[in-house]
Amino acid sequence: MIKKGMLLVGHGSTMPYNQELIEATGKMIAAQNTGFVVKCGFMNINKPSIKESLEAFKKEEIDALVVVPLFLAKGVHIEKDIPGEIGLPEGSKKGSFALNGKSVPLVYADPIGIDPLLAELMVKNAKKALTLI
Repeated sequence: MIKKGMLLVGHGSTMPYNQELIEATGKMIAAQNTGFVVKCGFMNINKPSIKESLEAFKKEEIDALVVVPLFLAKGVHIEKDIPGEIGLPEGSKKGSFALNGKSVPLVYADPIGIDPLLAELMVKNAKKALTLI
């Protein structure tokens, strides 16, 4: 069975927490979704870079690649930097990815954005913090 590729993109940081969060999330996605080959890449500081992760996908048997930013909201990285790194013109969500002599579809997902699950998570975190009182 041919799988889809998912490149989970994080910002990167000199502190270890961002990289740990992105990599742990990627492992959870892969464990729960066997139809995806999941790799992580970072905008800056951490490795692998987005381009290094794209290169690693060239060794995989995938029939499409989706780039998913693990960012909360749109900003310059979402609108300009990441599209530039993955070879998409600004404002575009679809392109192609050269893979082993063929071309597969490449799509770019939105950041998390406004979502009821995010609100639930914030309430969960607030309740946890309130246990400290």
